Amino acid sequence: MKTIKLGSSSLEVPVVAVGCMRINSLDKNEAERFVQTALEQGANFFDHADIYGGGTCEEIFADAIHMNSDVREQIILQSKCGIRQGMFDFSKEHILNSVDGILKRLKTDYLDVLLLHRPDALVEPEEVAEAFEQLESSGKVRHFGVSNQNPMQIQLLKKFVKQPIVANQLQLSITNATMISAGINVNMENESAVNRDGSVLDFCRLNDITVQPWSPFQYGFFEGVFLGNDKFPELNKKIDEIAGKYGVTNTTIAIAWLLRHPANMQPVIGTMNLERLQDCIKASDVTLTREEWYEIYRAAGNILP
Repeated sequence: MKTIKLGSSSLEVPVVAVGCMRINSLDKNEAERFVQTALEQGANFFDHADIYGGGTCEEIFADAIHMNSDVREQIILQSKCGIRQGMFDFSKEHILNSVDGILKRLKTDYLDVLLLHRPDALVEPEEVAEAFEQLESSGKVRHFGVSNQNPMQIQLLKKFVKQPIVANQLQLSITNATMISAGINVNMENESAVNRDGSVLDFCRLNDITVQPWSPFQYGFFEGVFLGNDKFPELNKKIDEIAGKYGVTNTTIAIAWLLRHPANMQPVIGTMNLERLQDCIKASDVTLTREEWYEIYRAAGNILP
């Protein structure tokens, strides 16, 4: 699989990340086959969060991959923290305790990447900086990033945090592309021109922060997938047409659409289906033309001024 550098770091990562939020839906043998298939396809970047399955997803993954020192050096582990029941928490104490729990469940001594999951309105960036410093100096975390944060929130962190912010995990798909459409419809009087995120896509590109699109097949906020959905007839017709041209599935084209963007994104796929996993990975070998990218964009109902 093709690789990119994660943000400004020297860490080389696959262009497709394997999300493990639903691995607790698999039995032991299925989970083992899933992670082994991913590794065989070169997809060795696994995305976790301490809240997935209440922590059980990390435990299941560690057992499924038969975690040991040799296995650990062959994979890249990312996890997230900061979401608690009824609140968000970026306090130093919570971050440190969360990482200890993550490491224990994953049966490892370190994370390659730690992301702060959702913005904490009560964040004290000085505390985050202290937590990151302690985690880096102890060797527990090697790289740091955020999730669902806008440019000013990242800038606030960067004022105090000395480690580079290497990734920002954001919701993005063909049908949830406001961070793209706002940039196309600058100064226009239509809904697509509304800038909802402070030009976060451009900000991340300017600051060497890798955008990690989550829910790349979803429309709305977990309302369902757009592929094969009667609500999106034109989009599916166009995707199927282009998929036929390349001899791949519609799943492959949906991921290839994200990879075609010059921001060098790293989509996080959440499927636990082996065939769809492999279809997502195949997107690494498909480069859509500019015309095809825009045809898909317009077929989703996005407008050009």
